[in-house]
Order: sequence, then structure tokens, then C-alpha cells
Amino acid sequence: MPPHPSSSVQKAREDLAGRLREIRRDAGISGRELAVRCGWSESKSSRIENAKTPPSDADIKAWCRACSADDQVPDLIAANRQSADAHVHWRRLQRSGLRRLQESTGDLYQQTKVFRVYVSDVIPGFLQTPGYATALLSSIAGFRGTPDDVSDAVAARIRRNAVLNHGARRFSFVLEEAVLRYRLCSAETMAAQLGHLLGVMELQNVAVGIIPFSAQRTVWPMPTFTIFDDARVHADTLDAASTLTQPSQVELYARAYERLSQGSVRGAAARSLVAGALASLD
Repeated sequence: MPPHPSSSVQKAREDLAGRLREIRRDAGISGRELAVRCGWSESKSSRIENAKTPPSDADIKAWCRACSADDQVPDLIAANRQSADAHVHWRRLQRSGLRRLQESTGDLYQQTKVFRVYVSDVIPGFLQTPGYATALLSSIAGFRGTPDDVSDAVAARIRRNAVLNHGARRFSFVLEEAVLRYRLCSAETMAAQLGHLLGVMELQNVAVGIIPFSAQRTVWPMPTFTIFDDARVHADTLDAASTLTQPSQVELYARAYERLSQGSVRGAAARSLVAGALASLD
């Protein structure tokens, strides 16, 4: 199993694996002897110790029993479940409604000074109108089967996005041109959204780049991600949003953002692409 995309989940798994390894060493037995006592293969012991395979609760009980360390079972199982809970946190938020998902990042937005956002699918949340956000979040709620709190979720998103008007914060966006053309709402709603985007592009603390369809690319279109300062990345997937904080991970996404940004157009050329998408709605 490759490292988990979330650094917090991966670290929790590695910490648990390290504790199990120390328990075995304190018991004075080899990985082979442990496997014999547990009734599984030596390779399974190795995978668990090296955080390649997450242990089940039953695995932890067998491991501790083999090492005469049954008193450590409750704590280790709790740590194991905490690691698993971290992975599904995003999906739990969504199952409880989209409003909580919007509110969950409020503190992070207030603390961040520089935002770098790349999107390949939809208008960035920061730049959405209430109408566009309503159409998008309704689609997400319907697809996922979450509770219908779209109106509250939209209101929470718009409140959260007030940080855009704080001149001390800097925002840099790179959009694929396709984002301007995807029809996720009515033509009237999309026209209002594109008009709003043109207005936002005039703000002094906002930079918007758009990668044209015709651009010669040095990197491929990739899933949406946001870089918060130089400390944290939120990378979207279909079933979760990974939070990445390892310096090497943040640096990788920063490098990707720089490459994507280099392929974008800005200023009058970017506004021309938005105007062209707006004209196509007629």
C-alpha cells in the first residue's frame, strides 16, 4: 500500500506501526516468531511494522497477546481507529450536511495570508455567486445523498468568502478555460457568474490566470487544489479532500502551481477569454 495522501493519516499509521515494533522488540522476539505466535505470515508482520498495511483491531489484539502486552491493547486500538477516522472525516462532514463542510475551514481561511488556487472543474469557491454556488452544491448534495441544507451551505460559503475583500490577504487563481464553459447551472446564472468573475479580476489583491485550450502545456490538467501560505494543501478527490502538510508535499504542489501559472494568460487576454465564454451563452 502506498503512503496515504493525507500526511496526518500517514503519520498516525507510522506512529502506530512504530509502537507495535517496539512492543515486539521489548518482548525479545523476532518478526518470524511473532508471525508464528499470531498464526500469519512473516510478511504480514513486516507490512504492519513498516506501515504498509493498516492492522485490524484483531491484528492488534493478536500482536499484543503474542508479546504479553495485553494491557496496551485498548490504547493501540484507539490510536488505530483515530487514524481511520481521520481518513473519513471529510465524508462524515458531507453526510451531516454541506453547511458544516463550509464552516469547517473558517479558521483556516482567517489565518491564511496567501492563497494559491488551481481549478480544472468549477469556478473557485472564493469567486462563486450565490446562484452558481446553489446550483453546484445542489448537484453535490444530490450526487452524494447528503441532507438538503444547500441554502445554509451557500450562506456559509458566502460568509466565508468575505476574506476575499480583506486587502491584507493575497489571492492567486489559475483556471482551466473549460471552467468558463462547463454548464453546471442555467445560462442566466452562468452569465451572472462570469460577470462577477470579471469584476473580481479588477481587485488589487486578486490575480486570475486562465489556461487557454490552445496553450502549449508543460504540465497536464489535474484535480483542483488550494495552497494555504506555504504550509498546507487541500487536494480534492471524488470521495474526500486530502490535507497535505509534509514540506515535500507542499513543495510539490507549489511547483505544479508555478508550472500551471506559467501556462496561463492574465490581464486583457484573460478577460477576453471570460468575455468569449459570456458571449457563447447568447
